[in-house]
Amino acid sequence: MSEPATPEPTSTFKPYIADDQKVAELTPKAILIGTFFGILFGASTVYLALRAGLTVSASIPIAVLAISLLKKLGGSTILENNIVQTIGSAGESIAAGVVFTLPGFLFLASDKGTGASVGAPYFSYWTIFTLALLGGVLGVLMMIPLRRALIVKEHDTLPYPEGTACASVLIAGEKGGSLARIAYGGLGVGLVYAFLQQIVKLISETPGWVSSAKSKIFPAATVDANITPEYLGVGYILGIRNAGLLVAGGVLAWLGLIPLLASLVGGDAIYEQLMKLGYKPAKFGWDAATHSFGALNRAVYFAYVRQIGAGAVAAGGFITLIKTIPTIASAFKGAVGSMKGGRGGAAPTQRRTERDLPLSVVIGGAIGLIVVVALLPFIPGSSVGGKLLLGLLMVAFGFFFVTVSSRIVGIIGSSSNPISGMTIAALMATCLIFVGVGWTGDMYQPMALCVGGMVCIAAANAGATSQDLKTGFLVGATPRAQQLGLLVGAIAAAFAIGLTIKILDRPTAEMVSQGVQHAIGGEKFSAPQGTLMATLIKGLLARNLDWQFVLVGVFLAITMELCGVRALAFAVGAYLPLSTTLPIFVGGVVRYLADRSNERARKAKGVAAAKPHTAEEEELGPGNLFSTGLVAGGALAGVLVAFLLSAADALKEGGSPGLDNALGAIKLEEPLTHALGQGGYDLLGVGLFAVMAVMLYRIGTRDRGQA
Repeated sequence: MSEPATPEPTSTFKPYIADDQKVAELTPKAILIGTFFGILFGASTVYLALRAGLTVSASIPIAVLAISLLKKLGGSTILENNIVQTIGSAGESIAAGVVFTLPGFLFLASDKGTGASVGAPYFSYWTIFTLALLGGVLGVLMMIPLRRALIVKEHDTLPYPEGTACASVLIAGEKGGSLARIAYGGLGVGLVYAFLQQIVKLISETPGWVSSAKSKIFPAATVDANITPEYLGVGYILGIRNAGLLVAGGVLAWLGLIPLLASLVGGDAIYEQLMKLGYKPAKFGWDAATHSFGALNRAVYFAYVRQIGAGAVAAGGFITLIKTIPTIASAFKGAVGSMKGGRGGAAPTQRRTERDLPLSVVIGGAIGLIVVVALLPFIPGSSVGGKLLLGLLMVAFGFFFVTVSSRIVGIIGSSSNPISGMTIAALMATCLIFVGVGWTGDMYQPMALCVGGMVCIAAANAGATSQDLKTGFLVGATPRAQQLGLLVGAIAAAFAIGLTIKILDRPTAEMVSQGVQHAIGGEKFSAPQGTLMATLIKGLLARNLDWQFVLVGVFLAITMELCGVRALAFAVGAYLPLSTTLPIFVGGVVRYLADRSNERARKAKGVAAAKPHTAEEEELGPGNLFSTGLVAGGALAGVLVAFLLSAADALKEGGSPGLDNALGAIKLEEPLTHALGQGGYDLLGVGLFAVMAVMLYRIGTRDRGQA
């Protein structure tokens, strides 16, 4: 097959599959495989976003894998491959929207009777499932009338970069075999490495160094790293610039702020602050006799630095929103104008490539969403009237930000979509409305989070939906078939995402012994965006924040912007543990070294060969594809291990300790630590992580003709 030609003007544009061709498209095979990839990448996104607050785009990797897999299952058409990536990409986008907001239920104001968050009862499977499903469906429905306006009418002005690149992958399908092998190779390496690390315990999970808490020069300074395949892969995909911003925030927090606060603040003051925030000081090794902490670095981090980081992230998101207000305003104005000019989805055409789901489905779906929100008992709200207002806000804000999200990703791509800024804006507007009607009590905080969560999920899914529809427009897909596929993907993703979150949230036996009820919110699954959303809601409705710490973070973000640095990435790094951002930075360094090596190789072949690769070619580079596999493999292994350990605990409690004993028998951590010492065991892990990094470098520098 030939490469796609430069797009012609919309009036004369001819898709790859002509309008009058009848080609298999929404087939059972495509639906099942698309659903499988949606669940796979949805679960992986949940795991990665809870740990690091980051996601990676799934459309192009799914397209590559779909071509390979369907060839082995008897072959497929390009439109079937497109349906697979369309359904599969919904899992990743909806998962991102869910994880960035709904864990905030656990961090709202504390109930005076139980001490738990007032939102904790709503952090249930059915609430998560319902909000994920409704938000995902809302994002798809609102894009139905916008498709002709944004995808068709503005084909020449809105490139939708990921959608265009994905169309190129599908059209150049003969490349799929070799490209897919690289992605599957990364998946396999990630799974094997994670198995050796999390089950066999051959590889130390978090090697590190902490200075003495009693040091008068540099107390409680920390350098550590979660040396996992998913973090290495994420860093390679992000590149050294973005990975460097993340680790810079972590360096400031763990080698600057924590040693400073440890020097200035006494143990009793830290104890009081932890109690005020709802943490148990015993978790950090509190010694009542000496008034000191065994883990002073972590105690200071949870008592003070997380609040500073939350303030920085909030300010960074708000600054991003302010900077994009002109784009948002013009995007909404342009989209509404295009709908008026092109009659949105109301064009009475019977051409295959212009058949959308009818507008009645959109209107009926929006009304149905409001009714469902009003009637379901596990949605926050004390009355049907209050829940009706909640549903109206969800639809109104959802339509506005879906429109904005679609147009923005059409210009700058999904990876640069300011979803967090839009969610912050929706939360602020919702809280102001709540204040206006007198809803300022703690019981209204979960309701505000529901609106923010729905907007975030809908906007995230709308961005991915827009890219999918652009891909379909270029390859000649039937819009109605894609829209039905997206709805299938939303349903499947909602089932898987809710289940994955609840599995990961189950505390270990050690956590339970310490009184911890939720694994999410701890060190492993810090859920940075969810914490931020809860912090904003509490600040706006309950007015009970420690503003002195939050404002330090706010002005830290402002300072970074004044220095010409994108504050949001730096702020996220300051909020996250250094153990998360440091291995991501290693992946960025590997990408930098691979790119330099590739550049030298191209120059050695001649001036013409030294031409930089396009963004599309970078997406399809062997290093990027292998990294995507590492991310998916490592994250999938994390989910499977969490499920396995939960099953072992449940069986042990039921009097069947066989699985728990078997898992314990294959662990090598204790004998290796005994033989090598803790330092030697950590160095072994670092060495094996370095081997994986070298493997990634070698694949990243492979000649693309041999990939």
